[in-house]
Parts: sequence; structure tokens; C-alpha cells
Amino acid sequence: MNYFIEGLQGSGKSTLVQKISDIHPECAAIREGEYSPVELAWCAYLAEDTYETIKEKYPELKKEIEDKTFDEGDRKIVCYTKIMTDNHDFYKDLEQYEIYNNRVSYDDFKSIILSRYKAWNQDNMIFECSLFQNIVEDMILFRNASDDEIMDFYRQIKEALEGKDYKILYLKAEDVRGNLNVIRKDRSDENGNEVWFPLMMEFFNNSVYAKEIGLSGEEDLINHFIHRQELELRICKEVFDGKYTVLTSKKYTGVNLEEV
Repeated sequence: MNYFIEGLQGSGKSTLVQKISDIHPECAAIREGEYSPVELAWCAYLAEDTYETIKEKYPELKKEIEDKTFDEGDRKIVCYTKIMTDNHDFYKDLEQYEIYNNRVSYDDFKSIILSRYKAWNQDNMIFECSLFQNIVEDMILFRNASDDEIMDFYRQIKEALEGKDYKILYLKAEDVRGNLNVIRKDRSDENGNEVWFPLMMEFFNNSVYAKEIGLSGEEDLINHFIHRQELELRICKEVFDGKYTVLTSKKYTGVNLEEV
């Protein structure tokens, strides 16, 4: 069996990944930014020549880059956020080679995702945030995809996953605003200065979707999250029927996780 742990930012996905991992120690937990056979968030997707150029540009990081690089066909996948350096230009350079946020064409985006889901042939894995968040955010905020277009794409994803054993555990936030306030505090520095939220706000405000419709600010971000959760739950119900369980965010202590 394999598990996809899904939900909005701040819903407790990392905590649930650990709980499921404790229950199923035979499973490998794949968290955001780590190499995953199905997810490319926080990873650079590089052609061979570009990969060599990056190593030449940052010779002091060559070994670290090679240690965090994985081969997939003619591509190199670099888990660059797992490389520690004070040179922030390195992160900016590698970020541009992610597949999300309109960095590759729509056709290439869908082709890469479908081919990786289809090629995945491992078992006993627990994936954090590897089915919905990054794909749905990209399609809404940067591709201007309609809900129906996103639904259609997930029907293709389900076909790509045909024959694989998996369960989706979706953490539903009853209070999106409250969850957001919690994560804002949790992801602040030692002086109480918010670190994550300003970046999230900038990400949203500068998205194609927000700019074209004239959205900005916290209220519009919260409304976006509410819509995204509704859409993801609709995908679960209409596309992945029988493959998912909805848990209330941070209120599932009475649930027997061994049975979900």
C-alpha cells in the first residue's frame, strides 16, 4: 500500500505523515523537497547540458549537487533545497528549473507529471503533498485552468495510476483562517517575525490568476484556499472514489489510523 497525505498549508500534513510512518515502519516517508518518483516540488528538472553548466558555475557545491541528483531518463533531478549554502544565488538559479508556476509549457507540464505517475512502480511509500497542492496551485494560479479542466487532468492522473495500490488521506480544514494563523506563527523566526506568510502572500499576489482578476491581500488568499480545498475534495469524490478518506484537520486523534 501507498499513502498520499493531502490538504491545505497548515492542515497538519507533516504530523500525519509521521503518524502513518510510525504505524507503518515498513513504508518510506517522502517529504517535500526530497527525491520522489511522483513529485517535483522544490526540485530542479534539468537537461544534461544545463546540469553540467550548473556544476561548473558552483564548483564549491559540486559534490553536494551530485549527492542530491537523481537520473530519470535524459533528465537530472536535483533536490536543490536540501543543499545547504549561504549563496542565495544558487537557490534562485535552480528555482527557475522547477516545472511549476508556468516555468514549462502547459503541454510539457502535463506530460512530465503523467509520465512520472505512470512510471512509478514502487510500493510501501508515504507521500507528503504529492498529489494535489502543487499541481492544483499551478493550474489555478499560473495556467488559468478552470475547475473542469483540472478535474479532467486528474482523470488522466487516475488512469496513469491504474493498477497501483494507494490511499489518499485528506486533511480537511474546518477553519481555513485559523489554520493560516497557526502556520503564520509556527513559521516565524526566533524574534516573532513572520517568515513564511510574506513569501506566500507575494507568491499569490504575483500569480497570473491574481493579477488578471485583480486579487491581492489576505482575504483573497483565504478565499483562494477555500476554493482550492473545495475543488480538491470534489476531485477525491468524483475521480478517486473508494481511494480516499477525509480526516478533520488536527482533530483525528480518536480515529484508528491503522484502519483508514
